[in-house]
Amino acid sequence: MNIRNVSGDLIGGFIGATIALPQALAFGTMTGAGALSGLYGAMFLCLFSGLFGINVPIISGPTGPTAIIIASVYASLGGNVHALWAVLFLASIFQIILSFTKIPNLVKYVPYPVISGFMNGVGVILIILQVAPLLGENGFATPILTFKNFSHILSNINTDAFVIGLFSLGILIYTPKIIKKYIPSEIFAIFLGTLFAWAYKMNVPTISGMTGELPSVVMADFSNIIHLTSLAVMIAIICSTESLMTGLVVSSLTKKKINNQSLIFSQGIGNSIAALFGGISGAGATMRSVAAIRTGANTKFSTIFCGLLILFAIIYCSDIVNMVPMATLAAILIRVGYNIVDTKFLKVIRYAPKEDLIVMFIVFFLTIFHDIIFAVGVGITLSAALFAKQLADRTTLNIKDVENDKITKLEKQLHDESHYKIRVVHIRGEFFFGSASQIISQFEEILGTKHIIICYDSDRKLDISAIFALEDILTRLKSQGVKVYLVLNNEEILKQLDELNLKRQLSNEDIFFEEIDAINKAKESLNLA
Repeated sequence: MNIRNVSGDLIGGFIGATIALPQALAFGTMTGAGALSGLYGAMFLCLFSGLFGINVPIISGPTGPTAIIIASVYASLGGNVHALWAVLFLASIFQIILSFTKIPNLVKYVPYPVISGFMNGVGVILIILQVAPLLGENGFATPILTFKNFSHILSNINTDAFVIGLFSLGILIYTPKIIKKYIPSEIFAIFLGTLFAWAYKMNVPTISGMTGELPSVVMADFSNIIHLTSLAVMIAIICSTESLMTGLVVSSLTKKKINNQSLIFSQGIGNSIAALFGGISGAGATMRSVAAIRTGANTKFSTIFCGLLILFAIIYCSDIVNMVPMATLAAILIRVGYNIVDTKFLKVIRYAPKEDLIVMFIVFFLTIFHDIIFAVGVGITLSAALFAKQLADRTTLNIKDVENDKITKLEKQLHDESHYKIRVVHIRGEFFFGSASQIISQFEEILGTKHIIICYDSDRKLDISAIFALEDILTRLKSQGVKVYLVLNNEEILKQLDELNLKRQLSNEDIFFEEIDAINKAKESLNLA
């Protein structure tokens, strides 16, 4: 076993645990099932998704979307915690069943505006639901209930809790990046917020119920199985979708291909064990996984180690955890909600096509005021109506080598040994959300080529998914040391790329309107290399 990989996994697992601990406490509390249920969910999901999962560092546990849907389900069950465990166990079984189908592979067809609207909605919901805890009151299960009780919340503000909440939020926002690189700001917020409240004997609600005991099997109530099943399906879809999206990010960072079915299977196993022992369901968490990878994590051992660290905290740190102010957890969730908001899309919203904006805003408002699953379903259906899938089926990527008789024998030898050659890539048909992910995957087959000329043959403007897909293609090729030239059909597309700041990936000298000009430029560059 490689010592460097082991040390990287240990450090990555530790970083993942330091982020997962405070967030699991906060998410568990937010659902109504209790802080301990959040920790149990994070611990069991990390341990068993790591043991049964693919060999990549996916740090799992309760997340914003999963916590919101579980809080909603718990409220609909009238606070019956035994029924909640039944729902979560059924949801995990549905995940395991789902893993034996081809459905997990369909996540790449979800349009970007749907994802953006969903994530923006979840971020705003998280922030709204923390208003009451931040002000020292008990939280409410939905944004609508929070709005209805807003006057009550404002008339019963706990000043001490509000001060602690603002203090914790300030730490989360203003902790220097150089420090956050090694220690997450959430740890500072919990430590200093708790110390501040204890030192000044402030009257603030705190976490309770941490006993330091090992988890035991809980009783589940399956009496209303038909109703529980419908709720379980919703949770299974949310947990699976978020895990698959995290898998896409992890695959991009580690350059490892991920088997989506194996990923969902391991998540289902982890969530089933968590539900048996009173832990709330979760998913692969993007922020925690990225943090672990950037600090050296390379295999699933980091995921298992993260779970072991959380178990250690449950057993030996319960007295400290019980002192953590609820207002500090609210501050952490407000910051999480802000980070979930899709700022990437919002930055270019002025230039996004009208159809994309319609889809994004509809999904956004339905997520907040109606139902998460319904919102995503409407968004996907609407996107399909606006852009027929037949266009994606007609989109092809044609690749051909450019011959150059002037290249020396040595250079020809390099062609054979390292694929050092020029290629022309024609994107034929419509390049939009339905074809963007297919185009990206096809580019993986030609990495290693020295010069690539991308010809976008259509006269149609790109939608926002295609814009980000093209940006991803250019970034990937540049990271592989590939020189890229872009051939467009008209000035309108060039203007669009300029407005969306995509031209920063290419210089003006690398953009052409005639293929032959790009080929000559590539040949010239190759001869000078």
